[in-house]
Amino acid sequence: MNDNDVPLSDLPELSAIKQAALSYVTEAFAEAEFDGLDADCMAQAALFAAFMELVTTYGEEAVAEYAAGLPDKIRSGSFSLALKH
Repeated sequence: MNDNDVPLSDLPELSAIKQAALSYVTEAFAEAEFDGLDADCMAQAALFAAFMELVTTYGEEAVAEYAAGLPDKIRSGSFSLALKH
């Protein structure tokens, strides 16, 4: 088994790598905004690219199962930057 066989969320020792990856994505968003691209367009393109990569790595069924859990994560604030009280 290699790192591609296990979702990054299951490898806590890779948190620095995940942070670096998030920095690259954030920089790409900032650069695109500077070039006049709409943030919503970038977000949709990033999601499409991310899901393509996940399907290539883990397969359609595994990614579909992962995506099925996204509504609960979204509703619980996992992707929100604002602090919850």
